Amino acid sequence: MRIAAAQYPVDFHHSWDEFQRKLTHWYATADADVLVFPEYAAMELTSLLPPSTAADLHASIEGLQALLPDYLALHQSLASQHGVYSLVGSYPLKQDQRYLNQCQLLSPDGSVLTQNKCIMTRFEREQWNIGGDSTLVTAEIEGVRVGVLICYDSEFPHLGRLLAEAGVEVLLVPSCTDTHAGYHRVRTGCLARALENQLIVVQSPLVGDAAWSPAIDENRGAAGIYGPSDRGFPSNGVIAEGTLDQAQWVYADIDPVSIKSVRKEGQVLNYEHWPEQFSVHVTQYPNNPSMG
Repeated sequence: MRIAAAQYPVDFHHSWDEFQRKLTHWYATADADVLVFPEYAAMELTSLLPPSTAADLHASIEGLQALLPDYLALHQSLASQHGVYSLVGSYPLKQDQRYLNQCQLLSPDGSVLTQNKCIMTRFEREQWNIGGDSTLVTAEIEGVRVGVLICYDSEFPHLGRLLAEAGVEVLLVPSCTDTHAGYHRVRTGCLARALENQLIVVQSPLVGDAAWSPAIDENRGAAGIYGPSDRGFPSNGVIAEGTLDQAQWVYADIDPVSIKSVRKEGQVLNYEHWPEQFSVHVTQYPNNPSMG
C-alpha cells in the first residue's frame, strides 16, 4: 500500500471552478493508493462566502454548510476517477443544533466511513462551540485495517490504544495547527502512538495563511509518516517527512507484514506489554523520609 499525506495549502478561491481545479490537480499528481488530507481543509471554501460572512467565526461555519455536499461529491468523484481511497479534509458539520468536526474516508467504489473528532481543543470548545464525539470507527483497505484520530485526538494514548486493539495497523491523523508548537505536539503524539502500539501513523497538516478567515488564519506543519523505532523501521521512527510549511505530497510504501513482524519479533514489545503498566502503583513517602 502506498500512502500520500498532503501538506495541503489553504488558498483563497474566487469561484467554485477555481477550487475544483486545485483539488483536481492534487488528486492527479498523487501517486498513491491512499490519500490523506488535513483537518479543516474544507474551511478554505469560506473564501467563496461574502467577505463579512467569511470574517465572522460563527457565520462562516454556518455559511459553509451549503457548500459541503458539493465538496464531498467532488472528493468522491475524484477518488473514483483515480481509483484511490481518500481521507477528505475535515469540516465542521451542523447536526442537531451543534457542530461536529467530521471527516470521511472514501473508497473508489463509493462507500464511506465517517469519523468525528472526539476531544476538542480550547479554541473549538471555548470559541467555536464545536462538540466532541465518543465513537471511533475502523475500515479495511487492501487487507490493512485503518483508523482515524483527528489532530488533538492523537495526543491521547487511550484513543490510539482502542484503535490498535480493534486491529488498526495504520492510523491516519489529519491536523490543523496555527503554531509550530502545536504542530510539534501533534507530531510527538503521532510518534508516541506509533511507538506504544507498534503501528504506522500518517499525519497530514494544513499549511499557509488565510487572512480572511478567523478560523484558519495561520497554519503550520509538515506531513509525516511514522513507525516504531525498531526492526524494519528507521531508528528515529520517521519513515517520511515533508519540508516545514511547504505545500507538497509526502509518500511512503507501507508493508503490513512489517507491523505484524515488529509486534512479534521487535527488540521491544510495547503492544504486547501494554497491560503490564496497569499493575504498577505509586507509593508516596512523606517529606524527608528516614532512610535508616
